[in-house]
Amino acid sequence: MVFDHLPEGVTRETMDCDVLIVGGGSAGLSCALRLQDQINQHNEDVASGKKPGQPIPDQMIVVIEKASEIGAHSFSGAVLNPAALRELVPNFKEEGCPIDSEVKKDAVYYLGTDYSFKLPITPPPFHNEGNYIISASKLNRWLASRCEEKGINIFPGFAAVEALYEGNKIVGVRTGDKGRDKNGNPKGNFEPGLILKSKVTVFAEGTRGSLFKKVSEKLNLREGKNPEVFEEGVKEIVQMPKGTVEAGQVIHTMGFPLSKSIGGTFIYTLPEDKIIVGLVAYLDTNDPLLDPHRELQKLKTHPFMQSMLKGGKVIAYGGKTLPAGGWYSMPKLYGDGWMVVGDSASMVDVKKLKGIHLAMKAGMSAADTIIDGLIAGAEFNESVTKAYEARIENSFVKKDLWAVRNFHQALSKGMLEGMPHIAIQEITGGRGLQDPMPLDHTDAQTTNKVVEVWGPNGFEEQLGELPKPDGELFFDKLSSVYLTGTMHDEDSPNHLILKDGDICRSVCEPQYKSPCNHFCPASVYEMVPSTKEAGKKELQINYTNCIHCKTCDIKCPFENIEWTVPEGGGGPQYREV
Repeated sequence: MVFDHLPEGVTRETMDCDVLIVGGGSAGLSCALRLQDQINQHNEDVASGKKPGQPIPDQMIVVIEKASEIGAHSFSGAVLNPAALRELVPNFKEEGCPIDSEVKKDAVYYLGTDYSFKLPITPPPFHNEGNYIISASKLNRWLASRCEEKGINIFPGFAAVEALYEGNKIVGVRTGDKGRDKNGNPKGNFEPGLILKSKVTVFAEGTRGSLFKKVSEKLNLREGKNPEVFEEGVKEIVQMPKGTVEAGQVIHTMGFPLSKSIGGTFIYTLPEDKIIVGLVAYLDTNDPLLDPHRELQKLKTHPFMQSMLKGGKVIAYGGKTLPAGGWYSMPKLYGDGWMVVGDSASMVDVKKLKGIHLAMKAGMSAADTIIDGLIAGAEFNESVTKAYEARIENSFVKKDLWAVRNFHQALSKGMLEGMPHIAIQEITGGRGLQDPMPLDHTDAQTTNKVVEVWGPNGFEEQLGELPKPDGELFFDKLSSVYLTGTMHDEDSPNHLILKDGDICRSVCEPQYKSPCNHFCPASVYEMVPSTKEAGKKELQINYTNCIHCKTCDIKCPFENIEWTVPEGGGGPQYREV
């Protein structure tokens, strides 16, 4: 719950800036860096006589980030297509960009329950020649350091909780207060949030951005679009014995362990004998017991994985959601005083599982739109920000997303029904048999009752399949959360808003076995004996475990949980992932 009452005599400080970027991930930082580079280049060209016109006065560019430091909430696979990075920083290698390895080998395997075979030909979407294995966390810290060197203001630990309007024009944001207790009352260390006023605001919050979600609802930005849909991914980094890992391999698998849900796994090998092991699953599954963390643990029991991971120890873990709807699920991208970039705008190539280069390019395109406005001395009304959409249309963002515009819709029908559609899409440049291919559901609406999916004994059978935690290769969820470094003040307001606890006790647990207890990768949700109704259970929310994946806001079958930003600085502390 957002508490905004202030103690007597306390007021909010107002700070004016020229450009405000909400979110310090790859999209937001690329926007900031590109903008400052373009300003510097313009002024140099004017001073040298290469270009007519006036120099652009110093601009106050502000990036706010809810994490305690840049990179702490950055989580991805990640294999990077370097197209946008090369455009942003042409000599990125020489400048020390933290690349783990160039991709040297590709392979795709099918896993049966106890066997595996390698596909004789790697399908085109899984070709990664020329790409790089990276850590999104490390990349964003490097981008942030370049921004700061050029005078850009980066404020970590500031969570944006409210967009500020003049009519329908966005004129800035309010950041969250710090130092409130769990009941919302100011503590001794209370600090009121800031009012940040800006000429133009760029929303770059990442997947299911909580602030842009509210903006989208208020301004009706998804009218006529397909619903947003998502995937959930979890991954671990496994430290292997010295001299046992060849860096630069990218392996994808399908089949085991997922049986009721569509998804797959990825395996990347890193220098210093480390292996990334991850699993991604569609959230529009009808399975109420989908648990990507559990499936990841089961994956490691397969003989193919056992052979690969022998002697290894898990040293890092994380989880997130990623948008999967693609081009036809993208919202309106611009308006009076604002633009939206990256994952917040559903810019992910779900077939290739790549979005960082699209997020970066979108951020750069927003920056180019801003520079044109600054040169013209224009106000950033809709007629100016509209040029951002044209830039996206004429960039590889459109090219990549257009080619897979109907991919998720086809695959959400199931493997057997969906594969013929996908084959035809491949031949027809993404069109398929129907274009646009409709999507008539959100992820929350697809969840079925346990008995409908698993039968009368399915719940017990699923729980009985878990490998025993050993603290080396297999972990329970709480032990995995420890590896994320997640921290929240225990005496702070619960940021996970439960709308109606009676639904959890009387309907969701008896019929659906509480999906949030399963899909949450961090043991935030737990059913405990009810104090209101004997023999039943009620939902307990362990909000300090939250790793900010936002699956609960997406997949609860009753849309009964709302994810809001906690106090700035809380959450995971990703360093390697």
